[in-house]
Amino acid sequence: MKKILLISDTHGYIDNVIIKYAKWADEVWHAGDIGSIKIIDELKKYSFLRAVYGNIDDNLIRSLYPKNNMFKCEGLNVLITHIGGYPNNYAKDIPKLLITNKIKIFISGHSHILKIVKDKKNKLIHFNPGACGINGFHKKRTMLKLEIDKDKISNLHVIDLGERGKISEYDQ
Repeated sequence: MKKILLISDTHGYIDNVIIKYAKWADEVWHAGDIGSIKIIDELKKYSFLRAVYGNIDDNLIRSLYPKNNMFKCEGLNVLITHIGGYPNNYAKDIPKLLITNKIKIFISGHSHILKIVKDKKNKLIHFNPGACGINGFHKKRTMLKLEIDKDKISNLHVIDLGERGKISEYDQ
């Protein structure tokens, strides 16, 4: 069984609440727009990190992480990308990747909008954890936690981190 923290769009921001959940997780999956190498360094102190670069990430982050990250977790094929769209509105290159690689969990970021959608056509689940950073146009900061055990997803929770632009009460 793996405990997963799913985050995106930190834009160079991390706080003690994010760190608390990173400590809980076996793995942190970051769907891009990391924003700073310090975010990577901080998350790696507490958990195994899988990530992709996003459109705001610099050349250093792009040299460390791919555009698309495909791997297997507890028997499920996973694809993480930053700009990937969602069921019935995928980015141009995504449908072929989903079908060819028999993806069962598809994760994207970029929109700053929390979204969990079943794709019945491709027999997968799509997650966008929203944005947990304080910069952007989103109203709420969010992330997801879940568990994967023998190809089953369970204990999925949305973590509401409060309003965008506000420093976490735990960091004041």
